[in-house]
Formats: sequence, structure tokens, C-alpha cells
Amino acid sequence: MLKQKCVLLGVSSSIAIYKAASLCSALKKQGADVHVLMTENATKMMSPVIFEQLTGNRACVDTFDRNFPWQVEHVALAKKADLLLVAPATANVCAKLAHGIADDMLTTTALACTCPKLIAPAMNTRMYENPVTQENLKTLTRFGWEVITPASGYLACGDTGAGKLPEPETLLAHIIHTLAYPHDMQGLRVLVTAGPTREAIDPVRYLTNRSTGKMGYAIARAAAGRGAKVTLVSGPTALSAPLFVETVPVESADDMFREVTTRSENADLIIKAAAVADYRPVTVADDKIKKNDGDMAIPLTRTRDILGYLGQHRRPGQVLCGFSMETKDMLNNSRRKLEKKNLDLIAANNVKVPGAGFAVDTNVLTLITRQGEEELPLLSKDEAAHRLLDALLRLKNKTK
Repeated sequence: MLKQKCVLLGVSSSIAIYKAASLCSALKKQGADVHVLMTENATKMMSPVIFEQLTGNRACVDTFDRNFPWQVEHVALAKKADLLLVAPATANVCAKLAHGIADDMLTTTALACTCPKLIAPAMNTRMYENPVTQENLKTLTRFGWEVITPASGYLACGDTGAGKLPEPETLLAHIIHTLAYPHDMQGLRVLVTAGPTREAIDPVRYLTNRSTGKMGYAIARAAAGRGAKVTLVSGPTALSAPLFVETVPVESADDMFREVTTRSENADLIIKAAAVADYRPVTVADDKIKKNDGDMAIPLTRTRDILGYLGQHRRPGQVLCGFSMETKDMLNNSRRKLEKKNLDLIAANNVKVPGAGFAVDTNVLTLITRQGEEELPLLSKDEAAHRLLDALLRLKNKTK
């Protein structure tokens, strides 16, 4: 995702410095060209050699070091950088950067950078919550820095509270969100649904399906990574809520109908990837239903048709996409659904095709529009999400 991207990683003297080493390794695996800038005090907590081994580049500490090519090093690095992340950032470094103090390699390079700049504060809770620190972070935000909110928990000093450096995976997600994809969906509002619904039978049992939500979550992540403002309405899943996405958890089909329809008017793109139950029990027992010797029948009634409602109440210029999972006659069934629901595109797949079923990280989609069909090969769900968004953007551009 980050191939040929130059990432500068500024490292200051926090006990969380070990996470910066893990982040370097993760960035290299993504194909990034990583250059580490260390404060003098940071070298007392971790040797520059560790970062040099992980990145394949010399770790820069001394602004006046003569062991570099002829160009002015801090300016040369600033010019080639696609992104600067300072993590961990001590209260001291936050203060320097907020006020333009450039007295070492890290702060001098940061002052020369015109690329996107991120900072991840890491310090004692009292230091983090001190009004001076908070004002410095506001100043950085005003100057265009993205401040990554620290995690809360048990700190090295023995206190519990805000100030922990987020995990390397979270820091990497912020970098990918900023750098990995062109922000060609900037300004668009995208509403995505994902996961199954659960229709209660009694306080213990419910009707549901095999959906894991992986495809819908991949779409939400992809749209957010391309600059869209994304709302994800999700049924119960085992997945973590995606970063940079407003996630609205729901349980039943009625819950999802309510949350989707109250938000649909403002959406530019609506992508209904959820596997919503078609039927629910007519009544829900107040207590657990006890088994007996005979058979049991549960009367069912139709749930409200969310996609049908959206197709009937769509506003001009809105692009509406549905999903169709079939076991046979996929194209005909999906095209009928496209027409009946008044959709612009339907993403169809056959659950019997290897790699296209539930609980896998791949999918085989056929993108069906009123004009034709596009068969996609076996792709990861993240790749399939981007191909789907590409098709929806083409349709969106035609409505302008």
C-alpha cells in the first residue's frame, strides 16, 4: 500500500519508543522508504542502530553530522518526505514543534516539511492533561498537524489514564489512511451497511445468517481511505469498528431500517452490503421457550424492505448499490433485483464459488448495472471494495 512512499518517523525519549521500532518494521513490510529522526535523549533509550537495521537507512540525530551527502540533510529529507509522523512525541517535543523551535535534527526537519504531518503524544496523564500541553496540541492542529489521540490505560509511571502511545497497528492505520490512496472521494458522504441481523425468538434464541460483515467493513475502510465521510450501520459482528468511520451498531432488521432511513437523505452513495433477515418471528416470547415432546412451529412475518424503501425514496444524484448472494441463476436473479429495487448497481456473487462465500477474506463479484456487467476475478475483500468504489464513482460522475 505504501510502495515508494517516503515516511519520516520522528522519535523522542518516551518509554514507548519500543513501539516505534515495531512501526518501522510494519512500514517496511508495506513497501515504504522509512527514515528515522531521533532526539539526542531518544538515543539513550534505544540505539539508532536498531532503527538502521529495521529501515536500511541511517538514523539521523545530529544536525551537524558531516557523514551525509553534500545536500543539507534536514532540508533534503523534508523535500523527499511524503509524510512525517512524530511518535512517540514527548511534551517537550510537542511544545517545540508548536512554537517553531528548531534546535535538533527532528524539529529542524519538521519545520522544513510541507508534507502531511502527524503527531502522537505519549506522556504521563497529568502532563498530557496540563493546560499548557493541551494548548500546544491545539496550536499544532491549527497549523495543520493531525494529532493522534493517545490511548488510555496503565502507564509506565504507575498511573492509569490517557497518555499511552497507540499500538503500532493504529499508527500504521493513520499513515495508510493519509497516504495509501488518492482522496478521490473527498467531500462525498457514504452510507454502508454490513453484517447480519438477529431476530429474537425469546431472550435466549434468535434467527440469523452466516454473514460476518467482512465485505461491508472493507468497503467502509476503503471509502474512508479515499477521503469520504463514512457512516457504517453494522449488525452484530466479531470485527473491530474501523478507524475514521462512524459506526452505528444495530441488532435487528427493524433497528437497521430505522438507523439507515434516518441517515439516507444526506448520503451521496449508499452501499447495502448487510445480510438483513427477510423474516422475523411474529411474536417474541418474554421467557425462554421450553422444549417439549412435540414439534414446534414459529410463525414468521416479513421484515421491512430497507433496499426497496431506499430505491423508492432516493433523491436526485444519489447512487444506490445493493448486494446479491445467490446459489444459482445469479445474473438473472440479481438483474431482477436491480430493476425491482431501483438500484444503480448490484454486486452479485455465488456462495458456491470457491473464495466467494462467508467468513473468508476474498470475494468473486460481478458488478451489474443497467448498461452491462463487469466480472471481477478472485480478489481480497479490500481489493474488491476498491473496484466496487471505482465503479460507483463512475456512475456518480455521470449524475453530475
